[in-house]
Amino acid sequence: MDDREGRKKAGVAPRLVTGDIPPWLRGVAEHEPVDPTGTNPVLNRRAMQKVVSAALRPRQAAVLVLFGGSPQPDPNAPGGLPADADVLLTQRAATLRQHRGQVAFPGGGVEPGDDGPIDTAMREAREETGLDPRGVEPIAVLPKIFVPPSRFDVTPVVAYWRTPGEVRVVSETEAARVVRVPLADLIDPANRFVVRHPLGYMGPAFAVDGMLVWGFTAGVLAGLLAVSGWERDWDHHDVRDLQASLAAVGMTL
Repeated sequence: MDDREGRKKAGVAPRLVTGDIPPWLRGVAEHEPVDPTGTNPVLNRRAMQKVVSAALRPRQAAVLVLFGGSPQPDPNAPGGLPADADVLLTQRAATLRQHRGQVAFPGGGVEPGDDGPIDTAMREAREETGLDPRGVEPIAVLPKIFVPPSRFDVTPVVAYWRTPGEVRVVSETEAARVVRVPLADLIDPANRFVVRHPLGYMGPAFAVDGMLVWGFTAGVLAGLLAVSGWERDWDHHDVRDLQASLAAVGMTL
């Protein structure tokens, strides 16, 4: 019996944790992501309210934005960010049809039997990374964001990894890497800039651990950092070519 079946038999649905949230995570738990620099169009993407055919109807999905780190804040760090704080990311397999090679949060489409976006995000994270959801505490469900290339309407679920465990690549056909990226690297101004897509898209990006984080994932991270209290000033006027930035880390569009 898997977790979901066990919860259903016990009559327990996955719920948000509203108490005992680490002080350094309260900013991302209590505030929706924002775009103070005007460089993050991802946050404003919403699916059309009316669709002309079923083929254009967005598919529902959820991702897990999982932060780990000591529950105790560092009094000497901005926002109390502890030195061991990190976020769980995956790099999609280069053989996938959509978003191949891109850095992403664990997550995917809603399946029959899922009990809301928290359940979807937890199930997908377990399937992709081997994550034990018993150590994970969901602390916020963010507004849906529409992803045009895949036509997914994605609900980000923010969570705290109170009891971290082993994670790994479960299926090489799905993911090339599973990485716990230090938040200190994400907020380092040297690792942040804006990328320009050949088709005109511009948005935030991070160069961390030999990867380029851009698109939906970077947009959610940048929006959360802006309300976190941890963020350091960075040059949002530093605009770089997306293809060249991907080539610098051995990736392609």
